[in-house]
Amino acid sequence: MPDTAPTIDLQLPPLLDHGPRRARTLMIQGTASDVGKSLLVAGLCRAYSRRGLAVRPFKAQNMSNNAAVTADSDAPIGADGEQPRGEIGRAQALQARACGVAPSIHMNPVLLKPQTNVGSQVVLRGRSLGNCPARVYHQMRQGMMPAILDSFERTCAEADLVLVEGAGSGAEIYLRDCDITNMYFAEQARVPVIVLGDLDKGGTMASLVGTWLLLDQADRDRVVGYLVNKFRGDFSLFEPACDTITEITGWPFLGVLRWFEGAARLPAEDSLALERPAEGDWANGGGSINIAVPRLSRVANFDDLDPLAAEPAVNLRWIQPGEPIPAETDVIILPGSKATRVDLETLRREGWDIDILAHVRRGGRLLGLCAGFQMLGQVVRDPEGIEGEPGETPGLGLLEIETTIGGDKRLLDLDLNDQRSGCRVTGYEMHMGRTRGAGLERPWLLLDDGQGGVRAEGAISAAGRVMGGYVHGIFASDGFRAHWLEQVGARAAALDFEQRIEAALDALADHCEANLDLDALLALAR
Repeated sequence: MPDTAPTIDLQLPPLLDHGPRRARTLMIQGTASDVGKSLLVAGLCRAYSRRGLAVRPFKAQNMSNNAAVTADSDAPIGADGEQPRGEIGRAQALQARACGVAPSIHMNPVLLKPQTNVGSQVVLRGRSLGNCPARVYHQMRQGMMPAILDSFERTCAEADLVLVEGAGSGAEIYLRDCDITNMYFAEQARVPVIVLGDLDKGGTMASLVGTWLLLDQADRDRVVGYLVNKFRGDFSLFEPACDTITEITGWPFLGVLRWFEGAARLPAEDSLALERPAEGDWANGGGSINIAVPRLSRVANFDDLDPLAAEPAVNLRWIQPGEPIPAETDVIILPGSKATRVDLETLRREGWDIDILAHVRRGGRLLGLCAGFQMLGQVVRDPEGIEGEPGETPGLGLLEIETTIGGDKRLLDLDLNDQRSGCRVTGYEMHMGRTRGAGLERPWLLLDDGQGGVRAEGAISAAGRVMGGYVHGIFASDGFRAHWLEQVGARAAALDFEQRIEAALDALADHCEANLDLDALLALAR
């Protein structure tokens, strides 16, 4: 990765003069990562939208390899005259869905996609600026602030209420001078802040009081109150702690959000959710088919597997480092990754490559999605060092394909019919690799292109047991998921997956309504 910052050439069009800001704004900051900020904002987005308000989410910077495609982008118009697609964090895409609107690059102007322990791909307003080490990005951030504030004002211009999500902890004062997503942003954007604590983690009093202690007086004054999240049990036992927190900080206690059991029905924001150990031999148990998914070090877009995990017939288990792939596995799925060659080495380091090859020899089924598809081939090359050090890495050799990482990132929404299965296929593509080889002559899917032609997608082995392609989100298509499960020996339930997400968002909004005084919170927005 380069030791200097990529050039930021924004060429921002001037904002129209809207006069006073239309939208009221309110920011949710946390005492730490994974305290429930994203879920709370999604619930509030749906709750206030149901009240008739035009609501929009906003997060200045997100760090996640779970991304969603947007119809807009700051990338230049292509030679074909088409506007290139952009990408934002899937958490903001879910929040947009909760508002009933399409996702936009302006809802999450900066997306960091980790590729190594010390470096990420930097995406600014839907356009990749390249990869850089953390210390270089640290120097870049202030240069992005005009674009971030521009996106924020554009979001505010079309809304009655903008709910802003912070990142990690808002009290990391050593980052204050280059902070673009917590208190510095709140200062620049003139946004009131609510601090969210997590009772499930423990140490809630210390984390809230510690946050107050670390902030300077101006940032303390920006805080209009605090909330306690993920509570289970008798809250009266914790009320004295709230009295003490308010006495020390002066921040009003705004309420407690009890544990929301339906959280598992919504996509997780980051891969921390995959690190929770499975219960028993298989995570769900009771199904007729066992699906194993190796937990890659740079796993991306892992919510591809959520629809399968929701099927009663499926026992889906994420295999953690240090664990072998169980011999009783029926299907192995290799998920997406932000660093294909690195995760090929992960497969070999963990011995999963041996397990996979043995599984295929026994007649087991194997599916690769995006980077997982690339891993099934003969070799993955990265001559420009886009995902790490330049070089090439042997693949698993199970499909006659070769992949070269390079070129423009392919971002595409799909809603097409598949001639092979006879099913509608929805999903998206998000990758930089270009795959070639004789294996593509036997495609996994044959998609109608909507213009009278056919688009071949992916590849499948002659025996039909090893397959893969670039389409993310394909299993959210109920008909295709049922067809695929039948092919691998299971029967799908009568599950409308998209309606399941909608029902979970409604339940989350109901949960917020029941636990919090939404009128009081709205009154704090300004």
